[in-house]
Amino acid sequence: MDLLERAVAGKRLSLDEIEDLYRYPLPELAAAAHERRLAVTDPALVTYLIDRNINYSNVCTVGCPYCAFWRGKNSPEAYVLSFEEIAKKIDELKAVGGRRILMQGGVHPELPLTWYEDLLRYLKHAHPDVRIDAFSPEEILGLERLTGLDAREILARLKEAGLDGMPGAGAEILVDEVRHRAARRRIPTLDWLRIVDAAQELGLYTLASMVIGFGEGPRERARHLELIRRQQDRARARYGQGFAAFAMWTLQTENTAYRGKAPGASAHEYLKTLAIARLALDNIENHQASWPTMGFRVAQAALFYGANDFGSTMLEENVVSAAGGYDRTHATVAEIRRLIRAAGFTPAERDVFYNVVRIGEPAPA
Repeated sequence: MDLLERAVAGKRLSLDEIEDLYRYPLPELAAAAHERRLAVTDPALVTYLIDRNINYSNVCTVGCPYCAFWRGKNSPEAYVLSFEEIAKKIDELKAVGGRRILMQGGVHPELPLTWYEDLLRYLKHAHPDVRIDAFSPEEILGLERLTGLDAREILARLKEAGLDGMPGAGAEILVDEVRHRAARRRIPTLDWLRIVDAAQELGLYTLASMVIGFGEGPRERARHLELIRRQQDRARARYGQGFAAFAMWTLQTENTAYRGKAPGASAHEYLKTLAIARLALDNIENHQASWPTMGFRVAQAALFYGANDFGSTMLEENVVSAAGGYDRTHATVAEIRRLIRAAGFTPAERDVFYNVVRIGEPAPA
């Protein structure tokens, strides 16, 4: 059986076979990935989520050169939002029918763990009907170093205070040679996987992610996908659940210190890797298209390269846009639904676990 035929049939591919997929022409990969997507998800639907990003602080000690968002704690542009400011942003989300926030910041050198616990309790008291997915593995690693506690204890305390899930940010390419070349203080691969595993053990929502364009080759990209797949196997076997979905995007460097120092990745590379991810990640059913980094048209094309989800409205996105992503920080529900229909699918609102909650008309946007 040909490699693509095996992949379409859902057979487990080896690391070498995942790498070999990069030799295939893009149209062949697209056809195989789309066929696989139609077989494992509802072929008529493309899902979306109404949510918003909230960046509670831009203070960070990691200082990745490909990030234009972070500031040192003494910078005049540094900020930490008040609890009341964050709650007001949630009011704005609820006004358009959303019930989930994705909240992240930098690695703050001074905010104690109790600040995060108090914030979660405040928000859950003010908005008990809103999910809070917050604090990436990088932020949890920072709290480990600040408090001396391990990730599981930190996450357990945050969960008790109201945390529902942890974003999958910071994965980039899970190969340390690539990571350390790009940002020497970035969270190491094993720490990212260890902290994600702790979250999954506690039953917290997690998302698998990937960012291409650091100068990595097909082998490193294949290795990343294999590690994500391996963690998904482990989490499902041990905890009965794992990553809810896979999302990938391209490195954005236009306004960063990394501009001109990394090759980045084209739309062609994005679509090719997206298709390969669909074929390689046989244990992750839901794959997102990324309109914030690729634009609406490429995101529509992604629906024929393995993606079955159009992502979320976001309402506010600061990190990618600061680095030089497409000049869009949010999309309305009406826009997303129109784009999905124009691609030939039926738009369906979902929750974070990809359960469809509405196929009919949404709340006004």
